[in-house]
Amino acid sequence: MAGPLDGIRIIDFTTMLAGPYATMILADQGADVIKIEAPIRSDRLGGAGYDPGQLSAASLNNNRNKRSFSVDVKAAAGRELMLKLAKAYRRSMC
Repeated sequence: MAGPLDGIRIIDFTTMLAGPYATMILADQGADVIKIEAPIRSDRLGGAGYDPGQLSAASLNNNRNKRSFSVDVKAAAGRELMLKLAKAYRRSMC
């Protein structure tokens, strides 16, 4: 069942609690949320659980309904990939 935000793409660079929570709500409403994670120390909540080797419940909850991949946006190739991702979606909206 499509939600009210079906057809909207969100490129999510957030790492702290409020940002991932906000994009979780958008994803729950049908937005296509793509979470971009840094190669090192991506999500601050990821290792906040009881078992250091596992993801925390907060991280799993706040990242539901999202797609994610790791990109080094500080590198030229990573920036170029992000620009292509944004431009590809913008063209499809017009």
